[in-house]
Amino acid sequence: MTQLLILGAQGQVGRALVTRARQASIRCDALARLECDIGDRAAVERVVKLGSVVVNCAAYTAVDQAETEAEAAYRVNSVGAGNVAAACAAIGVPLVHLSTDYIFDGESREPTHEDDPPRPLNVYGHSKLAGEIAVRQRLKAHIILRSSWIFSAHGQNFVKTILQLAKTQCPLRVVDDQIGGPTSADDVAKAILDILAGTAKSDFAQWGTYHFAGAPPVSWCEFARVIVAHSGSGTAVLPIATRDYPSPARRPLNSVLDCSRISRVFGIKQPDWRAALDNVLEALTAKT
Repeated sequence: MTQLLILGAQGQVGRALVTRARQASIRCDALARLECDIGDRAAVERVVKLGSVVVNCAAYTAVDQAETEAEAAYRVNSVGAGNVAAACAAIGVPLVHLSTDYIFDGESREPTHEDDPPRPLNVYGHSKLAGEIAVRQRLKAHIILRSSWIFSAHGQNFVKTILQLAKTQCPLRVVDDQIGGPTSADDVAKAILDILAGTAKSDFAQWGTYHFAGAPPVSWCEFARVIVAHSGSGTAVLPIATRDYPSPARRPLNSVLDCSRISRVFGIKQPDWRAALDNVLEALTAKT
């Protein structure tokens, strides 16, 4: 790759990707939402010319808020994704586009494969699925990378929320019947760079959709217990059912993603989220 363009550079994955790219001495342009609103087709067409490969990390991710802000969610997650893919197609530039486990309903007891039928339960999931469809329709040379339960030392995420709540609430009551694979933004960034190295090979032809998530699978409650234990706060974490924690948006009960395809094609293995959590907690401690 000669020049990497990162859209949504201030999000969790975007920030991690900028850091990783620069550490690897990869030339990149990193644009935040204020520098390029992907919902603006003309703006996208102007900036896509900066890169020889594009990674779209930009997304509307306020899951509950999307229930009452559907237009805003679709503008970024669907229209914006289509704008980026169309601009890439116009100049022959490949695209890595980030997506989510929330395009599935989570009713299966088995990990979800890339080709399983999507059935979103909420507006956010529907908007992200629409974005995937838009990318596929407009650009052959694409990688759609679905991940789950993203966390980092930046932005809003479950780890930071639990750490904050543990300071003021005891016990914490956390949903225990939704399971998934927590995934650090840094691990996603590393996977993206490994994918780009693979797609840069002259004989690469395996474009399409891939899953990438941390392991082992846990419930939100189990994840919270590990966070609290690592933080040393001593706060008790009690399990509750989804029905006892009503929220505007429905969420899948099983968000575990089968990640065998990305291992087979790119040699990318599932990372242990517990090691990544140690690094995030260390970074958060250093900031306080």
